[in-house]
Amino acid sequence: MRVVCLLLLTTAFASTGWAEEGFRDLFDGRTLEGWKLLAKSGDGYLVRDGDLVCPPGGGGNLFHEDELSDFVLRFEFRLEAGSNNGLCIRCPLQDGNLAYDGIELQIIDDSSPRYKDTKPWQKHGSLYHVFPAKLGALKPVGEWNAEEVEVVGSRVKVTVNGKVILDVDVETMKEPEILAKHPGLKRRSGHIGFLGHNEPIEFRAIRVREIK
Repeated sequence: MRVVCLLLLTTAFASTGWAEEGFRDLFDGRTLEGWKLLAKSGDGYLVRDGDLVCPPGGGGNLFHEDELSDFVLRFEFRLEAGSNNGLCIRCPLQDGNLAYDGIELQIIDDSSPRYKDTKPWQKHGSLYHVFPAKLGALKPVGEWNAEEVEVVGSRVKVTVNGKVILDVDVETMKEPEILAKHPGLKRRSGHIGFLGHNEPIEFRAIRVREIK
């Protein structure tokens, strides 16, 4: 019985990041301490039952106050039908244009009929308007997904539920029109942020390991 209890505790800790060497929590599960919300929409973001929640009609740009350069970010997320959000990395603290002045990775319900005509670079895990991600890693709507984003130098790697869906070097982008529109590709430090688009989504176990 003692062994079973210990195993359950270890599993629980692993799901929140507490047992991962070198990682620290960015979200305490109780408050939005350490986070700053810009361009609030509706109720913005809420803390509910230990999760970070963007409610229906809510959103805005929710940034963590720490500025990071190279790092591994891990988090879990649960989509509802039609969920649409974004993960901003190395972003400036500003109200908008973050997909261009920073780097935005898509968080979206690829299975939703409303998004059936979206471009490949708008699918989940894609680097918005620049590099498309591979499809098929998301669990069915309503189930929790685990995502890891590794950012080192000019390389961005996204893993969802154990499957690598994006692994790119942003410096390989040479198209003049895209480079002119995306000065954020050259950024080597900035903030992590969730970019809400008035659609519901939940996050938990948000933790990071900085790479020196």
